[in-house]
Amino acid sequence: MNIEVKEVTTRKELKDFVKFNIDLYRGNAYAVPELISDEMETLDKEKNPAFEVCDAIFFLAYKEGKIVGRIAGIINHPSNEIWKEKNARFGFVDFIDDPEVSKALFAAVEEWALSKGMEALHGPLGFTDMDNEGMLVEGFDQLGTMATLYNYPYYPEHVERLGFVKDQDWHEFKIYIPEEVPEKHLRIGELVKKKYGLQVKKFKNAKEVMPYAQKIFKALNAAFAPLYGFAPLTQKQIDYYVAKYIPLLRFELVTVILREEDDEVVGFGISLPSMSKALQKANGRMLPFGWFYLLKSLMSKPKLVDLYLAGVLPEYQNKGVNALLFNDLIPIYKRLGVPYAESNPELETNSAVQAQWDYFRKEHHKTRRAYIKRIDN
Repeated sequence: MNIEVKEVTTRKELKDFVKFNIDLYRGNAYAVPELISDEMETLDKEKNPAFEVCDAIFFLAYKEGKIVGRIAGIINHPSNEIWKEKNARFGFVDFIDDPEVSKALFAAVEEWALSKGMEALHGPLGFTDMDNEGMLVEGFDQLGTMATLYNYPYYPEHVERLGFVKDQDWHEFKIYIPEEVPEKHLRIGELVKKKYGLQVKKFKNAKEVMPYAQKIFKALNAAFAPLYGFAPLTQKQIDYYVAKYIPLLRFELVTVILREEDDEVVGFGISLPSMSKALQKANGRMLPFGWFYLLKSLMSKPKLVDLYLAGVLPEYQNKGVNALLFNDLIPIYKRLGVPYAESNPELETNSAVQAQWDYFRKEHHKTRRAYIKRIDN
């Protein structure tokens, strides 16, 4: 059968692009669908400020007139400049279990990337680190999270058949909440506060968070700078994420570490009640009842939490600042009756981050991978 690959050029095709993932995983017990409205906004050149620093193209694959696959090609120019690479990214990739479909999709992105002067193709990656990234290679029987991608086990087989090899892996852990804060963390936390003049800041509502929102993202840019493929978020991107996400936080699960002398953010931990089951019930739509499932999940007593974002300024890393985050959040998790937290992806090479879980019972239950392939041969 001939596979036809077409560039997405209309609003309807873009919606078909977004909905294909939901259709492909309908009824899957582990996949967590994105909200169609959120994905449409992410892929909208008029709404997502990432397009000011990124080039992108979207393709759909058709077989006998039916959509059977999708893929995006993305070039993050600041990332290439920082890492001195000429890489294009592939992302938002899904396909049926047909090697001809995956071959045609990746061929389309490779041709586009070569036309832009790129030398390699890697992914799955989004526009920024705030987008979901990494192809699942272990843990196909584990429930996904709002911050991660899910894919069928045949995906890695297809991309490896096409010549892609491992570039980086991320590990994910279940972190079981202890009955009480480890004594060592309590001791270190008090020492760190006194030695560096730090304080723990909590919030009751979005109004209280807003004066610190920009500072949190400034700290994120600094903390994430050494990480795989990262490029600092622009001011417009920061403004976009602040407006989009701050009002949705469960504020008791947000902890910020401040330097007392200048009120600057030196560390932060943002966790959320798991939205996975609610997103499955919503099945991509806010209406008629998706909003209710999501609101209930956000406001009710959570069954588990996702460790959504955390970071510490480089000059304060490996000095015990993380203990202040644990000391604050563990009692809150225990009060809420949370059995464990999802770490979300952590680079396997980031030993400092993974070492912080050594004092907790943990389970490495998922691995996801960024693949790469030279295309200029």
